[in-house]
Amino acid sequence: MCDKCTESLKDKIVPSRRSAMLFAASALGLVIGGAGFAKETKTPPKPQNVLSPDGALKRLMEGNARYVDGVSRRHDFRHEREALVGGQNPFAAVLSCADSRIAPEYAFDTGRGDLFVCRVAGNFAGDETVASLEYAVAVLGAPLILVLGHDSCGAVDATLKALKDGKQPPGHIPSLVDAIAPAAKAAMQQGGEVLDKAIRQNVIDNVAKLKSAAPILNAAVEQGKLKVVGGIYRLTTGTVDLIARG
Repeated sequence: MCDKCTESLKDKIVPSRRSAMLFAASALGLVIGGAGFAKETKTPPKPQNVLSPDGALKRLMEGNARYVDGVSRRHDFRHEREALVGGQNPFAAVLSCADSRIAPEYAFDTGRGDLFVCRVAGNFAGDETVASLEYAVAVLGAPLILVLGHDSCGAVDATLKALKDGKQPPGHIPSLVDAIAPAAKAAMQQGGEVLDKAIRQNVIDNVAKLKSAAPILNAAVEQGKLKVVGGIYRLTTGTVDLIARG
């Protein structure tokens, strides 16, 4: 190979190696003190979203009250786009059921960049969801996590039926049943309105799981930087009733 070709090849290789090193350095910079991710010190895209855990919960519930009353605010999505291009700083994270009737952004009268929402049938915290919420707290600075269940949850109902009949549903649905089963079994032992009790217990269980999730979420809770609460969305009114306040 001629000297000219060699120099040309070096020019192509060196930037790639440099990029790899910079990427590795950035990745390492995410982890600090063994407890979480480092946040860049820059002006947040939505300064009004910098709140305490209690302040975030208050704002969330005030938004729900407006939604219930039918007086939701007009959100200026157009002019928010530019601010949000460079980043996000949601004031709360929500773990919600994937049910199409449940829309956290509407239920809490919020705009783009306000809520970091994870949705899965049965609103339970699997590994991927815990990791996503760790990112919301440690990197994005969210001071609040709300686990949001709802009336007549199909995933919880399917779990109760599977346990009663002793038959697993088809496909990958058994993974949902396995996750919700502890709450369903506890409700079945109590009797009465089993579905309602299972929905409630499922929220309580997942609030407890997230509060104790090491090493990131539990540390943030202990330091007073994070509050994890639970709620039930009422389909008839749109009201969110808090049942576990952290």
